[in-house]
Amino acid sequence: MGKPVNVAAAVDKFLAVTGGNLATYVESCLHCGQCAHACHFYKVTRDPRHTPAYKLLPMAKAYKAQRSPLSWLGLGRKITEADLAEWEELIFDTCTMCGRCTIVCPMGIDIASIVAVSRQAFAAAGLGPEDLMAAADNSRDKGSPLGLTPQKLQDRIEWLADENEVDIPLDKKKADVLLTVSSIETMKYPDSIVAMAKLMNHIGVNWTFSSKGYESTNFGYLSGKPDIAKIMVARIVDAAEDVGAKTVVIPECGHAFGVMRWSAANIIGRELPFEVRHITEYLAEAKRQGRLRLKPMPEAFTYHDPCQISRRGGATEDARYLLEGFATGFKEMTPTGNFNWCCGGGGGVQAMGRAADVRHQVFKIKMDQVAATGTNMLVSSCSNCRLTMDDSKAFHKWPHELGSLVEILADHLDDGSADKVADAAE
Repeated sequence: MGKPVNVAAAVDKFLAVTGGNLATYVESCLHCGQCAHACHFYKVTRDPRHTPAYKLLPMAKAYKAQRSPLSWLGLGRKITEADLAEWEELIFDTCTMCGRCTIVCPMGIDIASIVAVSRQAFAAAGLGPEDLMAAADNSRDKGSPLGLTPQKLQDRIEWLADENEVDIPLDKKKADVLLTVSSIETMKYPDSIVAMAKLMNHIGVNWTFSSKGYESTNFGYLSGKPDIAKIMVARIVDAAEDVGAKTVVIPECGHAFGVMRWSAANIIGRELPFEVRHITEYLAEAKRQGRLRLKPMPEAFTYHDPCQISRRGGATEDARYLLEGFATGFKEMTPTGNFNWCCGGGGGVQAMGRAADVRHQVFKIKMDQVAATGTNMLVSSCSNCRLTMDDSKAFHKWPHELGSLVEILADHLDDGSADKVADAAE
């Protein structure tokens, strides 16, 4: 016997969030189907249920039955437990909230925002992938979805600093920049932590990690649990205020950036006392100011645009600016930039074991994109994209290399040593 489903709680949540622009979105869909061809899940499955507009229906049913201008006629059909069971997989497993569908929508409907609030209704009803919900609970109880507690963070930073002979400050009393982490990087790709430290030290900024607020990935938001989302945001805000940070830098994590940059102030109910920058943006600014100096990288590679950083985050050109004049072997894939295809694991989909098969199907799109460039290396600036692609690379036995933008930058820092040698010779 399955767990009880609280349909009334789901309906109440749908009605609570369906206001303003969301009600407009529900009423505006033309049912034209343009969004289907922009969706990676529809592209690989050809399942009409994977048409992004279809994900509007749970909210639309609740709204039209009780809130629409014609609801008094009783024409709408109320949501049932069967409805929620049918749409759970569509709202969670087969939507990464990448926003590619919105680009082609003639009405500009932001389906990603509809899915995000719809997840709140499903979570209120007691539905949702168990592993995704567990990751959210881990974030609340242990500090991160992967169980990266403050003590584990301290131990790992001490080890990485000693192992790589790099200064990695933790819990400075005062700092201009608070750098956050993704537990994916810390536990799976520790070289990324070292790379960020090298880059921050190179550009000469007063920065620190904080054991009070370090995890940038917000599984409360991804799982539809706003109480946990608020806790995760508040930890970072409190840590930044404690050290007097003017800037909070988000690491290579797409949804972490999106939540802190665009939603955090609304989540905690007050203006943020600092600016939020993705590491890509922050480093691009340092390069413009002449503080980031790089040696040429001739190896051929192509770049995958993380959806929440490029298409939905506005940092598309910053990645290109970082590569300009440095990565002489860089080749664009097609489509690219704001029209690039999603990795298939965003929006928490990477954390859902039951979604693995469809994720692997989606990765074939990326494999074809890379093949068309003739390169052997695929670089990204999102650790969740990297983890998604690593998993699918292993599944398909794809013989290509995956890389991190910050790690590549850190490996090609120009510390001026050649000039110093030349000066000494003179």
